[in-house]
Amino acid sequence: MEEPEFLTDTRTFYDTIATDYAEHFRDPMATRHWDRAVLAAFADIVRAEDTGPVADLGCGPGWISAHLDALGLPVSGVDLSPEMVALARREYPGLRFDVGSMLDLDLPDGSLGGIVAWYSIIHTPLERLPELFAEFHRMLAPGGHLLVAFQAGDEPLRLARPFGHPVSLDFRRRQPDRIAELLAGAGLDVRSRLLREPEEVLGESTPQAYLTARKPAADAG
Repeated sequence: MEEPEFLTDTRTFYDTIATDYAEHFRDPMATRHWDRAVLAAFADIVRAEDTGPVADLGCGPGWISAHLDALGLPVSGVDLSPEMVALARREYPGLRFDVGSMLDLDLPDGSLGGIVAWYSIIHTPLERLPELFAEFHRMLAPGGHLLVAFQAGDEPLRLARPFGHPVSLDFRRRQPDRIAELLAGAGLDVRSRLLREPEEVLGESTPQAYLTARKPAADAG
């Protein structure tokens, strides 16, 4: 089956900019206070449920995976870009990172206690999100938790020639209420919503959204 164009475009974009991206955003968590707070709360909840390991889907250079590992979670990362995965493996050799698509992962049903999609649903077209969230539901164990982060808004951002490279990609902003509806449609109970204003010091121009959801404990699949 031919790969969807959006996957090919996303892989090419991140393969091309991987080294410059990782260098430019080195140690991004140091100044992201809200991000650290959200991830800490998520880690506390997942540890309390103790339903399985966590997958960082769209892990990029591995920063979020490493942060979750430091918070005591058994975590591994997956990314569409082989170059990003290579960077993550070199930087964090004690963690596991694999190349793969969130839409088609070879993971057993109910095998994950948690999923983090940290700014990684923004390259998936809206019409494919129900399929993606259904896959999240499939992989989560009953009682497992999901955390998604994304830029809030309606209009996509077209990023062209980052770091001078001849590539471009759409960054799709989302409305939190719409994402919550789609998560509910996939059988995931939304447990929290946080919307914060952009912080100029971080180079943000739009509000940032964080949603958590849970697969019902009584749901066997």
